[in-house]
Amino acid sequence: MTLFSQNEKANAPLADRMRPRTLDEFYGQEHIVGKGKLLRRAIEADRLTSCIFYGPPGCGKTTLAGIIAHQTHSAFIKMNAVTSGVSDVREQLKQAADRRDLYGQSTYLLLDECHRWSKAQSDSILPAMEEGLIRFIGSTTENPMIAMTPAIVSRCRIFAFEPLTQAHVESAVMRAVRDEERGLGKMHVEIDEDALRHIARIANGDVRTALNAVELAALTTPTVGGVIRITLPIAEESIQKPILRCDDTQFYDMLSAFCKSMRGSDSDAALLWFSRLLYAGADPRILARRIIAHASEDVGLANPIAMLQAVAAMQALESVGMPEARLSLTQAILAVCNSPKSNSVAAAMEAARQDAEQGGFGPVPPHLRDSHYKGNERLGVTTETAYKYPHDYPGHWVPQQYMPDDHVGVRYYFPSDQGHEAKLKPRGE
Repeated sequence: MTLFSQNEKANAPLADRMRPRTLDEFYGQEHIVGKGKLLRRAIEADRLTSCIFYGPPGCGKTTLAGIIAHQTHSAFIKMNAVTSGVSDVREQLKQAADRRDLYGQSTYLLLDECHRWSKAQSDSILPAMEEGLIRFIGSTTENPMIAMTPAIVSRCRIFAFEPLTQAHVESAVMRAVRDEERGLGKMHVEIDEDALRHIARIANGDVRTALNAVELAALTTPTVGGVIRITLPIAEESIQKPILRCDDTQFYDMLSAFCKSMRGSDSDAALLWFSRLLYAGADPRILARRIIAHASEDVGLANPIAMLQAVAAMQALESVGMPEARLSLTQAILAVCNSPKSNSVAAAMEAARQDAEQGGFGPVPPHLRDSHYKGNERLGVTTETAYKYPHDYPGHWVPQQYMPDDHVGVRYYFPSDQGHEAKLKPRGE
């Protein structure tokens, strides 16, 4: 190690200097790297096969890959999917082949942001994975089942990383504060308990964010009595309010939670997911459309007013815009959540759709055919006598066949016993 590399490492950000070097220093993910777990056994035995690390930022994916690099006797190559092309991959594969042929050494290839690879880039590495030339480790914040090519995913074992808990983040911060070799120990930093809790809470499971905030606080706070004390006001200035990450996977997960909360009649949960989606930058028109859909799908005729509320909220959004329309959208959400629930509309729609898609349609019954054109008598279409005009009968209803002959007696709509729908009953029953 040269003098320049030593200085570079000493001047690296605290989060980089404090990266765990061993599995025992690694925080969180006990479900996959805890004592006796498959991933830990594979790493310790240097038998890890191609895999994908999937999880939110700051939860330890790259750190664990670094630990693997230090523990393995194999070569370890790191690439980034954003900056690496097919030619870069081919060059690395050539070097991996040379190492295997000359020294019998295996090669790990870590690919950060692996979901950003195109199909052509992914295809360029498949033969090397299949023959065991490389052991692929992909790192991604996107759901690989959605964002990556199936050919790569089918050849990898997926390990899902969870966000770190607040306790994990607090432990990582305190270790950095006390560590004299890589951390802030020589600066004599002390952090108040409420300041520590605030930083860990706002970091929202991201150790990197928490350590960056502590480092900023330590470097900008004057020394008093030989000690740098980080208080709550200093901590609040050093870390910004949490930025809600919302990649495609997280967006659809939150949208799903929003919809299911409305269906489940949980007003508070629905409003929380609604607010988080808006805070993350979701288009409010998408949310308005979902409210309208669920007003029919989950409420329907149990409370027809819910649909009126939902449509009115969409109209308010179009006419007055945000943020004022947030009130109207909230009102519509509450209307859907607090309405009696019935899925009879959705069930009737789906049953009729499936029946229609089966084909084999019979002719329209003669008395239902159009007769409002000149000369229909010449075609034998004389529905005036066969068709019964309902308004000519008491109650504006009369028994009459409306189904085609091969569907007589088939029913799609079955009113529930909820709300207004309990008062509805098909005519003739």
